[in-house]
Amino acid sequence: MIPALGRRVRRLRGARPWVVDLGLTVLVQLAVTMPFVLPREPGLPPVTWAAYAVTTLSVVPLVWRRRRPVLVLMAILLVGGVYKVAMDGPGQPLPYAGLMAFYTVALQCPGRVRAAVGAGSVVAVGASVGLGTGTARELSFTLFCAGAAYALGRLQYTRQAYTAAVEDRAAQLERANRIEAEQAVARERARIAREMHDILSHAVSIMIVQAEAGPVAVRRAPERAEAAFEAISETGREAMAQLRTMLGVLREADGPAPREPQPGVAALPALLDRVRRGGPEIAYEETGEVRGLSPAVDTAVYRIVQEALTNVVKHARARRVGVRLHHGARELAVTVTDDGRGQAGGGAGGGHGLIGIRERAAAHGGTAVCGPGPDGTGFSVRAVLVTSPLEVGN
Repeated sequence: MIPALGRRVRRLRGARPWVVDLGLTVLVQLAVTMPFVLPREPGLPPVTWAAYAVTTLSVVPLVWRRRRPVLVLMAILLVGGVYKVAMDGPGQPLPYAGLMAFYTVALQCPGRVRAAVGAGSVVAVGASVGLGTGTARELSFTLFCAGAAYALGRLQYTRQAYTAAVEDRAAQLERANRIEAEQAVARERARIAREMHDILSHAVSIMIVQAEAGPVAVRRAPERAEAAFEAISETGREAMAQLRTMLGVLREADGPAPREPQPGVAALPALLDRVRRGGPEIAYEETGEVRGLSPAVDTAVYRIVQEALTNVVKHARARRVGVRLHHGARELAVTVTDDGRGQAGGGAGGGHGLIGIRERAAAHGGTAVCGPGPDGTGFSVRAVLVTSPLEVGN
């Protein structure tokens, strides 16, 4: 019973305002009609259509109560005064129309208007009671009813203001959540694009170098040709495996895809071996107190070294490459240097690879510096990643 009534009230609030006002006007009209249709005591003058018409005129302005609340209240009080003075019709238990109009003034009008209307209403009530019984009882009862209507109007105003504030806050939170979700999607897309760039760029570069060296090796050193073809095959398989892992994040229609861990520092020796085959000599060194890394930092280190070696293979034409990892107390430094063509080889350009290195370092609170090698020759990539206490394990 009560839930059904609540649903009806909510539907009524959602209706158009003029429909609600028209319905309230009809209800008030029914209330003021009752004294005209109920039997009257003997000796009282009979009801007349003129008196009923004037009573109706005091109700009709309620249709415009939202648009002109003060004018509606003045019109109702004026018509009520005319009824008191000129008509000898039945009285009303309550001034229904006046109370509804006063409630609307309290609900919609600013403070100064409410104060002026309240003072004028007190004067009008006093005059009306004086023209009637003139008793303190009627005066106090009428003022009490008017005060109750005013209080209900202010309570409804407070409720509406609170509801509007809650809805506005909810809308702000919804917008913030939507923006955060969109930013998260954009970051995830950028991350996937960066990972795929690193995987494909490295694999294709290694495969091209090995394929170009293959025909020469077949004629001069068949064993090196065999090693080159094995490197091409192994690089292709590794790239395919990593791509399947990355693309599995995007698959939804076929159900959850298998999630294999991304390569990390432990996979660096295998990466260096693939680059060495038919490529430069690579020296690998890991110093400092080696600690376990979080998966995110672990993968970032691998990708930084991978991209730096890709640049060496594609651009540097280096003979020797040094890869060094230094574990500090709260930082991990990754350095990749070569003795190749340096900036002339395109290593210092603004390609996606170096941008990706800088982004990976920045994502973990660090920095990346790319430029000439220590002695002014070759090219050097140095990235520092912060390992917070949450990212460092024993």
